Amino acid sequence: MVFLCCYEDVHVFKRIEKDGERLNAPHKNIGKFASKVKNVITTAKHPKPEKKVQTQTSILRTALSKIVCVPKEPIVDIDTADVNNPLAVVEYVMDIYKYYKLTERPSQVCGYMDLQNKITESMRMELVDWLIYVHNRFRLTPETLYLTVNIVDRYLALNLLVREKELQLVGITAMLIASKYEENLAPAVDDFVDISDETYTRKQILDMEMSILGKLRWNLTIPTTYHFLVRFIKAAAADKVMENLVFYLAELGLMHYAMTKYCPSMLAASAVYAAKCTLNRSPYWNETLKHYTGFSECHLIECAKQLLSIHSEVAEQEFQALYNKYSTFAHHIVALLPAAQALGC
Repeated sequence: MVFLCCYEDVHVFKRIEKDGERLNAPHKNIGKFASKVKNVITTAKHPKPEKKVQTQTSILRTALSKIVCVPKEPIVDIDTADVNNPLAVVEYVMDIYKYYKLTERPSQVCGYMDLQNKITESMRMELVDWLIYVHNRFRLTPETLYLTVNIVDRYLALNLLVREKELQLVGITAMLIASKYEENLAPAVDDFVDISDETYTRKQILDMEMSILGKLRWNLTIPTTYHFLVRFIKAAAADKVMENLVFYLAELGLMHYAMTKYCPSMLAASAVYAAKCTLNRSPYWNETLKHYTGFSECHLIECAKQLLSIHSEVAEQEFQALYNKYSTFAHHIVALLPAAQALGC
């Protein structure tokens, strides 16, 4: 009974009950009984390990635990080299582009051509092609060209009474306004009179300037495709050939009215992606580009396909100012490169 009082394990009690008849055994058997109880206690405290049965689930878990995790591709800090450049405003550049992203949609215009009675998509394409020629002739900055086209589209979306003979006047006046905004030394009004073969007078240009600024409420500070192109080209670590090809594809997008449905950042990112595919620069898209553009590769497929389609047909089009511009050695003759047949995604 001493052993029963000192032992508290339930399982041991059950074992002892089975051998209960031994409790009534003669005194000489007490030693053997004590030895057996001791063995029962030892077995209860140190049970033999059970043999593990491997199931399909356990085998699968073991296999998954052995899979080597592929490290995530690092994001390159593209502003490191410009830390000491005050013009790069490295401290604020991320906030600036967040602001551009927020404000690009309100300033985007599309769908206005269906409301125009006298103006067609072909007329707009001819105008933009001629503006590219004028822009190149005056040696203006790229910012001026993109702002010019934006002003034209916004004005045409607000003024549905523009006649065909006024369209060129709208174009040169929009470039005059953009030049005053972007250039250090803008062309004079008389320069635009001359470039239009005196089709319009100085007074007509100045009157149109007031009309455009009134319609736009003097709002010229907007993000254009060019603002995003500069940033995304930097993120792509592009060389001069790729940089010129990106600008070529983006300007092709400027010419075609159908591309106005894409926001400026989407058009810029798609131009970079299409250029990388055209030049077979692998990887076509990476984590760095995704981080700085805000677009994954598959988000750009539709827009990039349209750019490549335009690129493949541009040599046969009627308007050749843009094609001729990028067929020169100054632009690494990127217009002569064949368009990519497929995209990476």
